[in-house]
Amino acid sequence: MLILGGTTEASAIARALAGDARFQAVLSLAGRTRAPVLPPIPWRSGGFGGAEGLAAYLRTEGVQALVDATHPYAARISHNAVLAAAAAGVPHLAVLRPAWSAQPGDRWTAVPSMDAAAAALGPLPRRVLLTVGQQELAPFLAAPWHRYLIRSVEPPPPALLPPGARILTARGPFTEADEHRLLVGKQIEVLVTKNSGGTATAAKLAAARALGVEVVMVARPPVPPGTVPDAEAALAWLHQLATERGA
Repeated sequence: MLILGGTTEASAIARALAGDARFQAVLSLAGRTRAPVLPPIPWRSGGFGGAEGLAAYLRTEGVQALVDATHPYAARISHNAVLAAAAAGVPHLAVLRPAWSAQPGDRWTAVPSMDAAAAALGPLPRRVLLTVGQQELAPFLAAPWHRYLIRSVEPPPPALLPPGARILTARGPFTEADEHRLLVGKQIEVLVTKNSGGTATAAKLAAARALGVEVVMVARPPVPPGTVPDAEAALAWLHQLATERGA
């Protein structure tokens, strides 16, 4: 089987399958992080060459199950996974953790895209914490008057950085106390984030709520078909598939 990974859920599935003789699992990472957390199963890094390339890989490697446990915003690979699995005749399942929802006291501004997020910051200079990943910073070049603090696992490409932006390299999970200190210490006025869901980075929302900091929340792309909410449900699907095949 092939796991498309890079998330907490993918890591949990890989750990659960390690040493299970019923499965020969390979975890595929996108390759955007130079020092990823490596799984206890065989792994590969990099793309496949679109849906056709992924379908060819499934056929060549004799893959019998495909689990898409990529990030909720990895819309392209999730779309390609659906097409490739259908073309290769391989059972497919997507793991999509539940989205965050606004709680009492939240000051959320919901926007449909990263361009809209940049526009939502407004015309007056503000101190902004960006936690949107290193690949989606270009829209903020159009709003250079803000003072940006960009948190990312690795430093973003310099060409994507707004003028004067500061970089904070860090990998979650983060505690609410840590996030509270960051927001207060850097005098953050607005937080921009994707609605990734999960617990690893949810503490920033609780800290923003407690401090009354505005949150610009970028909506998710369309949900792929055939989804489950967590690693446990994906493992149950895999176990049922193995049982049906007499493994």
